[in-house]
Amino acid sequence: MKYRKVDAEIIQRVRQNIAEPKRILTEKQDLASYTFDASFGTYWPELVVQPITTQEVAAIVKLADAAKIPVYPRGQSTSLSGGPLPVEGGIVLDLSKMVHKLEVIPDDLVAIVSPGVLTAAIHEAAEQVGLMYPPDPSSSAVSTIGGNLAENSGGPRGLKYGVTKDYVLGLEVVTPQGEIIRTGSRTVKNVTGYDLTKLLVGSEGTLGIITEATLQLIPKPLATATLLCIFDNIVTSGEAISKVLTSGILPAKMEIMDQACIQAVESYQPLGLPTDAEAIILIEVDGHPLAVEEEIRDAARICERIGARHVQIASTATDQANLWKARRLVSPAITRLKPTKISEDATVPRSQIPTMFARLKQIRKKYDVKLVIFGHAGDGNLHPNIMADKRDPDEMKRVEQAVEEIFTAAIELGGTLSGEHGIGNMKAPFMEMELGAVGLDMMKRIKESWDPNHIMNPGKIFPAPGQRLNLTEG
Repeated sequence: MKYRKVDAEIIQRVRQNIAEPKRILTEKQDLASYTFDASFGTYWPELVVQPITTQEVAAIVKLADAAKIPVYPRGQSTSLSGGPLPVEGGIVLDLSKMVHKLEVIPDDLVAIVSPGVLTAAIHEAAEQVGLMYPPDPSSSAVSTIGGNLAENSGGPRGLKYGVTKDYVLGLEVVTPQGEIIRTGSRTVKNVTGYDLTKLLVGSEGTLGIITEATLQLIPKPLATATLLCIFDNIVTSGEAISKVLTSGILPAKMEIMDQACIQAVESYQPLGLPTDAEAIILIEVDGHPLAVEEEIRDAARICERIGARHVQIASTATDQANLWKARRLVSPAITRLKPTKISEDATVPRSQIPTMFARLKQIRKKYDVKLVIFGHAGDGNLHPNIMADKRDPDEMKRVEQAVEEIFTAAIELGGTLSGEHGIGNMKAPFMEMELGAVGLDMMKRIKESWDPNHIMNPGKIFPAPGQRLNLTEG
């Protein structure tokens, strides 16, 4: 696809008709911070605009569509798959300044929010009236709800409560032609026509730009309890996960850390974790206080019976926070192992968790890479992270081979390329492996019908001919 460059005429039209000058960035030093996200690659935009109203977004998109200039919606750029990267140049729309609306309506159990609002701010606003917005990506303190919607983000609570798409009742969206539409409603039940809301959530900005969302809230649980289980064998820990989930207990969270994670955390900030253990599992249950007390004890007994070396139930809220601290420290801790972090989120059916653990151990040994495993084990959404040094071409080639085999293993076990990070440009080469040629073509047809000029976030989801994973160039 041949796109028009952003020339002086386009910049002048933006300046005159769309946004005030301070929200239009053209200088190289200003554009630099828009060249990357939390994944790989460096791609330069030609223009960055920071809209603050839906009308401004619509005007920019309409101009871009007429001129055939690519447009890339962007929040705080915490994406791990290359979602907002301007791979074809063009215009980046920085939506992080669209924060004017965060309205909680307790009687309807909904929140109406602008795309630049931080996810953590929605959590706080809901909790102030005794409600909860369940989706809780680990980046919630810094990620925007617009980015969460684009990538259909998950988080630790996804096991019990689901992911972002499960709490979106309606959207305001700017189409690729610059029109403004609304999907869904403020009602829980709505079966009027095609479910465009669900189609747009997780479409990674390839079908339109979300400028407002109506989110469903739920009552906040009355009590929580946390359990720590220590295992000498990571495959055994996977068996314990399966047994707990088939016992009638549905935890709110069920997280795992392998030995490399445990050792990294202890080196980063000593918490008294057993560095000789091969895995630890953290389980949280919530609900009525009496049910919570019984379920956490049952979960502890199951883990002991399967082979846990030690179990510990937190007795106070402070103890609970201390147990979860280790999980929160994993990402910063493992970055000290090597300078380059490749974060994946291959997901498998729950019954295949033990087998996937075994496959990951084999991949680690086969390619001689520093592979650490943590993640949302209860829903099969594992985060195999590879720590490497991108200055070492030989190591990075082995990393590429290991990542490909991780994805292959997940698909062979009935899983998926991504449980919450999205596809972006990093996983696009593997889409046909999961969907098949016909399935991928059906998605392309939807894209073509919505965005015939292909201006909306090009280079994402759909692989270019011959495209392969490349972690050494950007």
